[in-house]
Amino acid sequence: MSWTYATLLALLAVLLALSWSPEAAESAAVGSSTRNAKSPAGQLRRIFMKEADASNFFRKRSRRAVKSQDEIIAEQRQVLAADERKREFHEEKRNEFESYAEEDNDEQNERTRESTEQWREFHYDGMNPPHEYNRHTA
Repeated sequence: MSWTYATLLALLAVLLALSWSPEAAESAAVGSSTRNAKSPAGQLRRIFMKEADASNFFRKRSRRAVKSQDEIIAEQRQVLAADERKREFHEEKRNEFESYAEEDNDEQNERTRESTEQWREFHYDGMNPPHEYNRHTA
């Protein structure tokens, strides 16, 4: 408990010293001298442009302004390049799917052929020649 009282007393002493100090008050307060008022105007002058220049800028860049031929051609090139990339992507995906489907179909046909062959071997009664034999001689 004694440490908390000591800490609070020290903080209170620092606050009182800062509030009575004239240097701290001047540095914390916003100055109203003319030299401080001139420097922001100089900075603002560098940031903002003249009214006529600003209206011309917005007039040139409004949504309804006619684009130059170079801008139209550049946009068309970008659209065509995006369409080409999209087409290549979809063609690649289609080729991948076709190769997958073909491979899957081949595997399914092979499994069907093997199971059919096993069924014939299991059910062959010896009376008739095997199916494989008939297919080769015909």
